[in-house]
Amino acid sequence: MRSLNSPTIFATPHLLRSSLRPSYNICYKLKSTTHSHALRLSISSSTSLIAPMSMQQQQQQPARANLLGAMPAASMISLAFTAAVATAALWVAVAVARYNRKYRGLRLPPGPHGWPIVGNLFQVAFSGKLFIHYIRDLRREYGPILTLRMGVRTLVVISSAELVHEALVEKGTEFASRPAENTTRNIFSSNKFTVNSAVYGAEWRSLRRNMVSGMLSTSRLREFRPARLRAMDRFVARMRAEAAASADGASVWVLRNARFAVFCILLDMTFGLLDLEEEHIVHIDAVLKRVLLAVGVRMDDYLPFLRPFFWRKQRRALAVRREQVDTLLPLINRRRAILRDMQSSPPDPNVAAPFSYLDSLLDLHIEGREGADDELVTLCAELINGGTDTTATAIEWAMARIVDNPSIQARLHEEIMQQVGDARPIDDKDIESMPYLQAFVKELLRKHPPTYFSLTHAAVKPGSKLAGYDVPTDANLDIFLPTISEDPKLWDRPTEFDPDRFLTGGETADMTGSAGIRMIPFGAGRRICPGLAMGTTHIALMVARMLQEFEWRAHPSQPAVDFKDKVEFTVVMNQPLLATVKPRKMSL
Repeated sequence: MRSLNSPTIFATPHLLRSSLRPSYNICYKLKSTTHSHALRLSISSSTSLIAPMSMQQQQQQPARANLLGAMPAASMISLAFTAAVATAALWVAVAVARYNRKYRGLRLPPGPHGWPIVGNLFQVAFSGKLFIHYIRDLRREYGPILTLRMGVRTLVVISSAELVHEALVEKGTEFASRPAENTTRNIFSSNKFTVNSAVYGAEWRSLRRNMVSGMLSTSRLREFRPARLRAMDRFVARMRAEAAASADGASVWVLRNARFAVFCILLDMTFGLLDLEEEHIVHIDAVLKRVLLAVGVRMDDYLPFLRPFFWRKQRRALAVRREQVDTLLPLINRRRAILRDMQSSPPDPNVAAPFSYLDSLLDLHIEGREGADDELVTLCAELINGGTDTTATAIEWAMARIVDNPSIQARLHEEIMQQVGDARPIDDKDIESMPYLQAFVKELLRKHPPTYFSLTHAAVKPGSKLAGYDVPTDANLDIFLPTISEDPKLWDRPTEFDPDRFLTGGETADMTGSAGIRMIPFGAGRRICPGLAMGTTHIALMVARMLQEFEWRAHPSQPAVDFKDKVEFTVVMNQPLLATVKPRKMSL
């Protein structure tokens, strides 16, 4: 759960061209953190009326048929509308009865009293606050574990290190599953056939084991070093070109350049195709961005009886899924052909890598799954989308901190010069021996985690408890991260950005959470993000290369860095960072 939009719903009848065709406009207004969207749906009655019968035909029909045939068109419309209202009322009655039966006798965590049917949904929407601020306020009133009922979904939110450790480490097997999803997300996940979305069990274990051993282990990450170096060279070249083309000859937008570089790395790692043109890469990126938009939070996630009103969005989502398959499947088939050719001769090193994530997926066999093309598309897209925005966002926050604090920039550059100088580009082997850079990355992820909430967990079986409260199997267990990394009981001067806290003799940071929860930007326990090592490596490498190549300064249009944030796919800067760069003298 990355963000929650605030809904406003109202309906107004009006007449179309025919006075016999009343229509209802339902306007669903989403107040996001940055702007508002409006969705308008028109629900019109059918224009077809019962054809008039001849006198002879009417005499031949039973009396009941005569009554129906003689019914005025307006009455037919009224009947249809009444039936629709009755159906909705029936759904509401069934939902209330089911909810009361399901939670009877359970001791849920405390929380605000909700309204019938919608629960706390409209209370959140009409609060005038961002969801994270609403949660902070509730935490002050109800404590570190609380319940919100959002329509048909029940949210249990925990926000203390002790409770997170209990849920994800001490009782890790009890809360290792994922909640049910709506139809759209199930389509894009091939019915929860991804590492992140799979229900806890044998299928999830097989998928995760394959991703870690076939892609994200230390040895595999070393094998992908050429992909990182290629992307870094392209990254530097793009920034040089953008700066030269700017009005002052020195301006660059950080996020879009960082995002493209990370995307290139992950595309190489996923498909092992090294000769893709930049225009083709940009197209693939655009398609996968549309996927993220298609699976965003909607009102019918919480109130399923509204789903018929979202049929256009559902149809657009299906079109995006077709576009995703049509875009990625040719890459999959091309890799298949390369693998066939590799049986007789090695690939051209300028065309294909010797190994890719897709190779491991083609060899993966899971009982009950056919390894269909759409499943391969889903698993490839998961790796790319899962690692692109989180890493790129961290890079932007990193450069904001560097621009804002010249002393940090000076210390990082000094460490780079001591480690490699300017005779060759820095690489991921070098960063392992750079303690200040490693401390900087840890502090970066403490202050600026990619999301406010970790991926949602769910209880595996009935009877699970947290802090003595019941957690139903259909409840979303959401972990609110900021209050942990800001906790003065866990951190000295938690509001300050200070990499020195992690140097020898200072504070420790176990980002896995197994030794104790202090900061978990990648989650913790059994469902911890398997890309932790890859993500931190990419962040450190890109920051080091950017500082080796350029001196960074505040742009005249942004003399003071604005550290306010907002939620998009990740937690990004409220004002995108525009910086001034000056190329350093290199002896490469």
